Amino acid sequence: MSVFLEEEKPLLLPLPAAPYELATWKIATVQFNYHITIEKMHYSVPYEYIKLKVDVRMTRNVIEVLFKNLRICSHPRLHGRQGQYSTVIDHMPEDHKKYTQWNATRFISWGESVGPNTAITVKAILSSYKVEQQGFKSCMALLKLADRYSLPRLEAACTKALSYTPRPGYKNIKTILSTGHDKIITEEIATDNSVTHGLTRGASYYGRDGK
Repeated sequence: MSVFLEEEKPLLLPLPAAPYELATWKIATVQFNYHITIEKMHYSVPYEYIKLKVDVRMTRNVIEVLFKNLRICSHPRLHGRQGQYSTVIDHMPEDHKKYTQWNATRFISWGESVGPNTAITVKAILSSYKVEQQGFKSCMALLKLADRYSLPRLEAACTKALSYTPRPGYKNIKTILSTGHDKIITEEIATDNSVTHGLTRGASYYGRDGK
């Protein structure tokens, strides 16, 4: 004991503030949406690493991402419902960052101010993307279409698109507006009694020459 107290104890280091956690490692590829997928959860990585393979250190509470042995980012580990996203704004490309001041509620509210079919289209666009900011980009493009063609035409184009598909996208709306199909008035389908068939030959045709 005297040897310990005199020679060893002064050299001891303090215990870590947090208990040691077991870690597991995995190799992941950074996807085009600048996220990696770990056990069905999605974590953002600086977009410069898109398409590159990274090492991932996983503990119960933390996800650390390393490239060539250098840590490039970390996230609190997600638990619970599968398919959640942890996205850091600084990891986004510049053209995605400008959409962070918008959110789904704001886009839907704007769509409702234009018309019911525009609101439905906005919701369809938002639900079609896994990464929320990618949906924002298409919704922002809708705003630009409204500025270019007017709000009534945008609502008419959304109405037209919804007659084709329950989940229209930005490209559908843009095509309808650029071709002017939103201006075409859809006629009601004629009843069976009012339909005339151009190729129908009456009884008089088959009765020619007494035959």
